[in-house]
Amino acid sequence: MQLEPKFTAMAIGSVPFLDPQEAVDLALTYFSDVPFWPQLPKISIKEQMTAQYSEGLPRINFNLEKKNVYFDTSGDPSKECNEFDALYKASMGPGTGSGDCSQLAISDEYSRGIYALERKLKSRPEKLQYVKVQTVGPCSFALTVTDENGNRIYNNKTFRDIITKAVAMKCRWQIQKFSPFAETVICFLDEPVLALFESSAYSSVSRADVISLLSEPIEAIHASKAVAGIHCCGGTQWDMLIDSGADIISFDAYGFGHTISKYSDAIAAFLQRGGSLAWGIVPTSNRIRSETVESLQEKLETAMDILVSKGIDRELVCEQAIITPSCGAGAMHPDDAFKVFEITSQLSDTMKEKYEF
Repeated sequence: MQLEPKFTAMAIGSVPFLDPQEAVDLALTYFSDVPFWPQLPKISIKEQMTAQYSEGLPRINFNLEKKNVYFDTSGDPSKECNEFDALYKASMGPGTGSGDCSQLAISDEYSRGIYALERKLKSRPEKLQYVKVQTVGPCSFALTVTDENGNRIYNNKTFRDIITKAVAMKCRWQIQKFSPFAETVICFLDEPVLALFESSAYSSVSRADVISLLSEPIEAIHASKAVAGIHCCGGTQWDMLIDSGADIISFDAYGFGHTISKYSDAIAAFLQRGGSLAWGIVPTSNRIRSETVESLQEKLETAMDILVSKGIDRELVCEQAIITPSCGAGAMHPDDAFKVFEITSQLSDTMKEKYEF
């Protein structure tokens, strides 16, 4: 599905607040064109990145001491794994699946933000153009969660496949939940671990594997007639994400804006087919305290100029541009997060005015 965002402001997901309704009100105030449900990691371990999407997966356990989740693969897990596979086929099987992913729903215990946004949107008479939802990406889930012995679950093909299918179902469930409130749902896969894709720590992970893992949930998003985005807050092989079928590539343009131009041919083709770049130009670190709309506009224009110098049409770059924070704001001081949201919104307005959108 093709977008023409024209510097629309959009958020990443996590916020440092404890009140779900306050967080939703801020999402609707500063990101009114593309409101999102806020992730609230400071409330509970169950609202943290991987744990939030672990509900309903076979053999999943919480380690409260380490504040993380792990899979118990001991003994014979085949019964639970086969039951999950049957559930997936009943819901998502080509031609035979019901499309009902509610058995892998994210409950209020795991996301207060989803239900706070749903309540708010139910009270609004008008339908929005866009709503944004998000899910941890299958690569980041599989490469950060371990088994009971501390081994990466990524290396267990059975559980890696379960994670990929679970992510696809949770994407589809969110899209179904918010479709009544928006013309288009934008569903993001958050993949921070792909910033380390080329490091020695992940030398066993191939490009083909990454594309395969990403493609399954992206296909599920597209089957639900939604827009698929991928967020990575670091440098990576950006053409790899494009090849996965994503419609939006979200990147940390503040710290890694130069990396996108290395893939100018792939970016040009991506934009020409209707893809969008989400420029994470507003830093989600203490650096926000010394930045202004003007300073970040200059930094954004410089990064865009590099793409234009590679032969990509400036009008196309601008029409397919989204303005975002560089990453989630969940670890920030609330006052700094407020400033991030305010500047993101103001920079969006400034760029729209300059380019007459």
